[in-house]
Amino acid sequence: MIGHSPLYNLLSVVLKKRLDLAFKTSPEFRARIVEFPGLWMSAPDIAGLRDDLRSVARRAVADGSLDYGVFSEREDVLSRTIVTLVYRVSDGQPVAFNALPVIALSLSGKPVEVLHLGLVMIDPAVRSQGLSWVLYGLTCFLLFLRNQLRPLWISNVTQVPAVAGMVAETFSDVFPAPTRGARRSLRQQLIATEIMAAHRHVFGVGPEAGFDADRFVITNAYTGGSDNLKKTFDAAPKHRKPEYNDFCAAELDYARGDDLLQIGQLDLNAAQRYLLESVPRNALGRLAVASFVILVQRLVLPVLHWADSRRQWGILRPSKR
Repeated sequence: MIGHSPLYNLLSVVLKKRLDLAFKTSPEFRARIVEFPGLWMSAPDIAGLRDDLRSVARRAVADGSLDYGVFSEREDVLSRTIVTLVYRVSDGQPVAFNALPVIALSLSGKPVEVLHLGLVMIDPAVRSQGLSWVLYGLTCFLLFLRNQLRPLWISNVTQVPAVAGMVAETFSDVFPAPTRGARRSLRQQLIATEIMAAHRHVFGVGPEAGFDADRFVITNAYTGGSDNLKKTFDAAPKHRKPEYNDFCAAELDYARGDDLLQIGQLDLNAAQRYLLESVPRNALGRLAVASFVILVQRLVLPVLHWADSRRQWGILRPSKR
């Protein structure tokens, strides 16, 4: 879209059915958020996207190879994953990504989507350069806006104390967590049970892994394609608050390869915490522009779809087929 006016660029984003948003997150980095690229991207564009993901993985993982999620050969993976890629502005090099699978579940007989925080990788050369707010919350926040501020369920699988603490502090009612009063609700129990029964391949956990349903701990988790991510406790990045480090050390057997399965919600309180505590002050203006695009898309697309007589619109306009 180089060379087009800002209005043209805005319209090109707004009129797309799926999210495809690119913007600068700082003078040094820009992000691109692509929703379910397997449903609409051309084959060459998907190949380029996969190349960028592998480029980051080669620098972030010891041997540069993984066999699950966006790196697996399953053709439907990119049809149910939201990819956030971060590029360095100076040379266009991909330096980090978050692959956010959307898990479709049934909760109390109703369909529910759970945003799995997914695989996050960062080039060691740019770690500690303020990218965590982009990789761990930006996409979820924009989806929350698009969902008209209705709560969204999130899940996370990790053995890293820094990540477990970040999730517990960013989202609401997270279990498991060392915070006082943290307890599992019936809905969280049902979500965790269904995820482990039918969706463990999403985060690279094999069928031989166990699950402690009382503590939400996955035992022997690194056998389903995520083997190269297994860490010792000493090697796992620590949280600034000791209670999260102590909690992971007590709950997880790192020699065996255990993970926490955290379930929580992104609600209005969590969104406010994200804005006040995670987003840098100098990035609020850029986030406001991205949020505006999402809100306009949410308002404009239904109007355009209604005006298109070829589209079905529930009982008001039944399909002609």
